[in-house]
Amino acid sequence: MKKNVKMLSLYDYLGRAAGGELGREVMNAAQAHPKFIKVEVREVSNPAYTGKVMLYPQWFLEEYFSSVSS
Repeated sequence: MKKNVKMLSLYDYLGRAAGGELGREVMNAAQAHPKFIKVEVREVSNPAYTGKVMLYPQWFLEEYFSSVSS
């Protein structure tokens, strides 16, 4: 049975632009994670940014940010 996993960008999760450095750190953590982390891409266009953003499973972002803030 396939679970419906909520995919979020860093902007969706944090409520603000994350920036390139944090984006790279999160991607590196996803690639190094012991579980396979499925990452998706979304095209966005707004006054502040046009381009691709990465989408991560919500559970992964919760795990990542709870570990870096503790």
